[in-house]
Amino acid sequence: MKDQEYIEVYGARAHNLKNINVKIPREKLVVITGLSGSGKSSLAFDTIYAEGQRRYIETFSAYARQFLGGLERPDVDKIDGLSPVISIEQKTTNKSPRSTVGTITEIYDFLRLLFSRAADAYSYNTGEKMVSYSDEQIKNLILNDFKDKRIAVLAPVVKSRKGHYRELFEQISKQGFVKVRVDGEIKEIEKGMRLDRYKTHDIEVVIDRLIVNSSSEKRLVETIKTALYTGNNILMVIDVDNEKPRYFSKELMCPISGIAYPSPEPNTFSFNSPKGACSKCNGLGITNEINFNKVIPDNSISIKNGGIIPLGEEKNSWIFKQLHLIADRYGFKLSDAIKSIPEEALTIILNGGNEKFSIASKTMGVTRKYEIDFEGITSFIENQYKSSESRSIKRWAKGFMDEVTCSTCEGKRLKKESLHFKINEKSISDLAKLDINELAEWFYNLNAKLSERQLTIASEILKEIKTRIQFLLDVGLDYLTIDRTSKSLSGGEAQRIRLATQIGSQLVGVLYILDEPSIGLHQRDNQKLIDSLVKLRDIGNSVLVVEHDKDMIEHADFVFDIGPGAGVHGGEIVSEGTYQEIKEHSTLTADYLGGRREIEVPKNRRKGNGKSIKITGASGNNLKSVTAEFPLGKMICVTGVSGSGKSTLINETLYPILNKHIYRGVKEPMPYKKLQV
Repeated sequence: MKDQEYIEVYGARAHNLKNINVKIPREKLVVITGLSGSGKSSLAFDTIYAEGQRRYIETFSAYARQFLGGLERPDVDKIDGLSPVISIEQKTTNKSPRSTVGTITEIYDFLRLLFSRAADAYSYNTGEKMVSYSDEQIKNLILNDFKDKRIAVLAPVVKSRKGHYRELFEQISKQGFVKVRVDGEIKEIEKGMRLDRYKTHDIEVVIDRLIVNSSSEKRLVETIKTALYTGNNILMVIDVDNEKPRYFSKELMCPISGIAYPSPEPNTFSFNSPKGACSKCNGLGITNEINFNKVIPDNSISIKNGGIIPLGEEKNSWIFKQLHLIADRYGFKLSDAIKSIPEEALTIILNGGNEKFSIASKTMGVTRKYEIDFEGITSFIENQYKSSESRSIKRWAKGFMDEVTCSTCEGKRLKKESLHFKINEKSISDLAKLDINELAEWFYNLNAKLSERQLTIASEILKEIKTRIQFLLDVGLDYLTIDRTSKSLSGGEAQRIRLATQIGSQLVGVLYILDEPSIGLHQRDNQKLIDSLVKLRDIGNSVLVVEHDKDMIEHADFVFDIGPGAGVHGGEIVSEGTYQEIKEHSTLTADYLGGRREIEVPKNRRKGNGKSIKITGASGNNLKSVTAEFPLGKMICVTGVSGSGKSTLINETLYPILNKHIYRGVKEPMPYKKLQV
């Protein structure tokens, strides 16, 4: 058995540390405990972690270091035996809506790779499986399927789009082609030829007309090459006798409708890439849309008296002059209740319009011409939200909007083409909505459903995905889905995901430093946290934890107690050893661990003031229409396992409601039905 190795710290003087020397056992779970402010974090983070980071930066070239900036050497004489250092803290997850459980754990990255290499593509029009051919395969299929038949080979250039296409016909003519097929009818190209620009059209260039037999094979090869080049890798063959079209493509293509997909790559399935993200919501799955009830909350009030909230009461401005013109045009007054305004006029006020009109003056006997050129209230709000660089204006505009599920991708974040690549009848979005338990079961049964070719391609990818899923199961996160945004995770969930990611990385010989990881954790989750740290240690890492929690101290291989007091009265090692050893020492921490001191439960409880706040129908994140009544004048505790919805109920629902009412806060609360006081 090899001798115990140590990380040796000599002369640590950061903050209130009093020139202390420490020998920390390597490849052990070590806890640093003591009073708050005694110097625990000064030793772990400001000395050991800071020196590890400084040494890492020093491995870079002088050129790279000039961009990173130098890290100051911590106030310590020497540290020996220091490993590469990684810090894991609570509340360090990315708050971006583009960060999800899948992206943090890399499960989604491997899913993208899997779908780009092993998925089957299906047409979003017909549901047919997409096909792709080489030039040689296209030639052989035409020779076999159209033998001795007269065919026309065409190159599609326009598919269901509006326009007159005069320039396109001129361009086709200059390339030497004389005929095109427009909306199913073959026509000769004429000078100045154009179509109805307001109707949708299909246009194909007639490349060649020939009889398919062995003597025309060479001609057919050249025709196929020309058609694929002109039609962007798609060609159409029509049997002249029955005029039934058939499509061929070098890319993925529907054999019935002729629609084609670009060749898949990992970015095709990324909602953070323009190649895969839904074009309407830009990959967020939600869009901000105007809520007309926020723009006009009470239609019994007139425009003059501030019935349209974004405008306020009437003032001498250009926008109200335009509103007076609209009122003159449609025969109402700004002092009329909004509900009595003609619908056509209200549509122009909200959505905008451009119109010229004349009004005859009976008193003056003349006709005056006016022009309405109005952007519209809702259009103005939307433009301010999208294009304004001012955060306060964006916040103002967002106040009239609601976040709604994107109508194009239905919240799935991806383009429709990306959603029609499937493995075992499931798209990547379908898998992202399964919880980790269901996902593990699906992958467990997947091998039997894959073809031999798919198995050969996907075997290594599947191994990586299954390993990462197992790590999430091991830390008790089986209820999460990989499309869950990281900003909605609790502190305990986020920390266990980071631990699972680190365990999954299989790094060995690393020093992990954690700062009070048990804060906010339920006892059930605390045990899972400890099990994760023990796994990190068992694969060959050193784990250093700054902690007050008794369970963590009990599971530690070695404990340092820093004290005896806080601030200038601390900064010394007052006790060190195993849990059983330090429990017998005469220190404040040991007294509590040994049961000689305890936090007394109060004998008398507050009676409160008899009033209460009742919230009904809270349904943010995972809350299931919760109704809760909070008595006032009392100290209230809200508890439950990590991820059960505590922070969603209090921090994300109740607090924003009260903050908005008392301090005019701008943060929108999570969904709820009503609040009673």
